[in-house]
Formats: sequence, C-alpha cells, structure tokens
Amino acid sequence: MNSTRAARRSGRRLSDFEWLHTLPFVAAHLAVFGIFWSGWTWSAAICCLILYAVRMFGVTAGYHRYFSHRSFKTSRVFQFVLAVLAQSSGQKGVLWWAAHHRQHHRHSDQEEDVHSPRLDGFWYSHLGWLWDQTSDTDLKQVRDLARYPELRWLNRYYLVPPVVLGVLVVWLLGWSGLFIGFFLSTVFLWHSTFAINSLAHIWGRRRYPTKDDSKNSLLLSLLTFGEGWHNNHHYFPASVRQGFYWWEIDITYYVLRGLEAIGCVWDLCEPPAAILRRGHN
Repeated sequence: MNSTRAARRSGRRLSDFEWLHTLPFVAAHLAVFGIFWSGWTWSAAICCLILYAVRMFGVTAGYHRYFSHRSFKTSRVFQFVLAVLAQSSGQKGVLWWAAHHRQHHRHSDQEEDVHSPRLDGFWYSHLGWLWDQTSDTDLKQVRDLARYPELRWLNRYYLVPPVVLGVLVVWLLGWSGLFIGFFLSTVFLWHSTFAINSLAHIWGRRRYPTKDDSKNSLLLSLLTFGEGWHNNHHYFPASVRQGFYWWEIDITYYVLRGLEAIGCVWDLCEPPAAILRRGHN
C-alpha cells in the first residue's frame, strides 16, 4: 500500500504472500463441511439468513459508507456499535478496512490500487490481495478514525467480535448452528463482499465516465444490499445512497433512512441533482 506496489507487482512471487494468514480463511471454508457431521436444522438455516443480512448491513453501512467514506454522521456510541457489527463479519478491523478502501478509491484501477482486476486479474482482486503484504494498517489514511481509542483497540483485536458471535451461536443453536448459521453465512458474506472488488470492475453496465472500470449490476446489488451500483458509487463516492434512482434497489440506504428517522444517524449525504440529471443523458 505504498509507492513500491508497482515494483512488487512486476516481481511478485508466491513466496511473497503471507500464507500463514490464510489459515483462518481456509479453516472457515472447511468448517462448512461440518454439516455432514452435525446435520442441519431449520433454526440453523434461519440463523444463516439472519446473520448474512445483519452482517452485510454492518459491512455496507459500517465498513464502507461510514468508516471509509463518512457519508453520514452518528454518535460515538453508535459508531462503536457499527464497528463491532462490521467486524463480526470477519473482515479485519475497521481502520484496516477503511484505510485500504480509501487507497483503492484514490488509485482505482491504477498502479497503486490494492485490488484491480484490470492490472492483476480476477482472483487476485477477489481475494489474493488480502495476503500480499497487506496485513498492516496505514493509520495516515484514517487519521479521522484513529483518534478513537476504542476503534484502535477493535482494529488490533479484530477477531474478538466474530469469535464471540461464533461462541454465542454454538451455545444457542449447537453445532449445526455453528457450521450453517455462522460459518456458511460468513463464507457467503465474504465472497459477496469480495465480488464488488472483482466482478463489479468486470461485469455490468456503465452510466458515468469514471477513470476506472467500475460497473453497475442489479444482481450484485441484491446480494450486497446496494453495493453493486458500483459505477454510481465511484462517480460520487461521498453519497450514502448508491442506487441513485428509485428503481435501483439499495437496501442499506433504506435501513439508514429508517435509522435516521429514529435519530441514530443524521446528515446523510445524497447525490446532487446535477449528477442525477447527468446520469439520464
């Protein structure tokens, strides 16, 4: 995540990857097969759907729209709630996530981009970049967030929220709850999120002439609660609303509007009228 990235890209070797750090990722995928030992239950299946939905909102509203782009405001208490909810998805700390995402937007599909399908191909942008010497958090990218000690603590001990959630699930629903409710939903959540880094720069339609390859996709938007309107987002990243028009389904935005109505969030940044008119041309 620095000026040596282009040089490292040209000379990248398999031995350069942080392979030890892939073990939790691989273990989570293998844990799904525990279903053949535990069997399945309706409660575990319902848990899987609920945990996918709730944590997807944590990723989209928390990691992305709030911590990365500050597209709305909230209290310090609810900020912490969003951070815990986001990190329960097992996608590292909020400072780490926001720092890398801000780097991506500054250099989208250019040499300094951390995950560009144009430069590195589908699989690298989907998940390979996670272990290509990217484990550190560049606090210079997130000075506005790093001033909160509770966020720094969460960022350091990023496994606490998902581990606590996993323990609660197995305590309440048994082993089938763990394998199906927790691990299966986590794996689906990971790959749906990663698809925005990879597929959303390869597949879909372009409304706005951005400098990158970002595209809009209804399917990805449904899977990720609105993140699939990626070309819209790259054209005006500050917007809390990524489905710019009424027919572009953006579930995260709808939930945030509900939270605004009860006072949990405020000052939601909307796309300006000029940008909406430009999208019709």
